[in-house]
Amino acid sequence: MIVKEEFLSRLRKIFDLNLYEVKVWTALLSRGVSTAGELSNISDVPRSRTYDILESLEKKGFIVMKLGKPIKFVALKPEEVIERVKKNLMIEAQNKSKRLESLKDDDVLKELNILFTQGVKFVQPADLSGSLRGRQNLYNHLDMMIREAKKTITLVTTADGLNRKLEVLMPSLEKAKKRGVKIRIAAPINSQNLKVAKDFSKVAEIRNMDGLKARFMIVDGEQILFMLMDDEKVHPNYDLGVWINTEFFAPALEQLFELSWNNMNPISRIKSTK
Repeated sequence: MIVKEEFLSRLRKIFDLNLYEVKVWTALLSRGVSTAGELSNISDVPRSRTYDILESLEKKGFIVMKLGKPIKFVALKPEEVIERVKKNLMIEAQNKSKRLESLKDDDVLKELNILFTQGVKFVQPADLSGSLRGRQNLYNHLDMMIREAKKTITLVTTADGLNRKLEVLMPSLEKAKKRGVKIRIAAPINSQNLKVAKDFSKVAEIRNMDGLKARFMIVDGEQILFMLMDDEKVHPNYDLGVWINTEFFAPALEQLFELSWNNMNPISRIKSTK
């Protein structure tokens, strides 16, 4: 059986399988029903590993073991595999979420917080910085900054970025508003994102930022997260940002933003036909 390496690589990423698993699975798909020995020969996977691989594939919902001698394995329809894998992932995610939720009242979290608190004592505020790669990591960090905000949040984004951030950041922004945090959002507003802008206006003061393209957030005049790439030109996986904790530069940037903010149009002046 000859299967292109590129195809095997795609299957590995899609189904989260290792190389031996994807080789044995595609070998079984090509036969329908087969023994471990036959699959070892077809897939070029060592016989000593084949049974372990088949057991792993069975647990993950890719194949079924047929009783009898010799033991044979049956391939499932790819559509059925997708459904089984989806269900298994959902169950696994729910179980992991429950375990993590239970840590809130566990001694483990207390010990971790003690370690962190002791460690932070020796860290200068300016050293609390780093780079973030991938849009999901950037959004996770934005969400963390919002959850930690005590006084102010200033968010500047692009037209498309405003649409993306609604689902990701809205729950934390709603909680921040209830805590009394002042929230301001600036972005280019057009007919494609006007509805989203109005949704954001329930928790923040939002204004139209025409002629300026930038992506950053300032929290409490202390923390800044800059997105360095043009979101229209970069793949989400390669999006890049820099996070810094600086009581010196953050207020200065916020003052510069204030000058532009005063010249921006409130959302109430933007027509839906724009």
